[in-house]
Amino acid sequence: MPTFTTTQAGYQMTATLQVIGFDWLIVVTGGSNPHIGDVTTLTATGQPQTVKFPSHDGRFHKDNFISERLAHQVQPYLTGSCTITAGIHVNQITKAQIAAAAPMTTELGNQLIAWIKAHPTQAAQPEYYQKNEQPK
Repeated sequence: MPTFTTTQAGYQMTATLQVIGFDWLIVVTGGSNPHIGDVTTLTATGQPQTVKFPSHDGRFHKDNFISERLAHQVQPYLTGSCTITAGIHVNQITKAQIAAAAPMTTELGNQLIAWIKAHPTQAAQPEYYQKNEQPK
């Protein structure tokens, strides 16, 4: 599985891509306490949908800022569905570190897109029964 990294403002973010047939699973983590803060799903033509998970203190994670930004960036290149998980936590995060999250996400997206362009998806097309056919 290809892994991409970027570092700014004293912390690192990592994106791992798993190609599953024509579909993609992208896992974005980083900071001092990596986790799964949200899940964003999308297709080439649909609006991304996000589920945010509660954090340990009861508030909801804000990692959707990263997953949704990345979703819009990779959407034109999708060959199937895409699921993105994101979970970055920097202890006592500063305003500069928060501001760095957007360009860091864009950098990860650029790396993902470059890899995807260099490694086009090659998977067998699934076969389906016709409307008048049934399993034997």
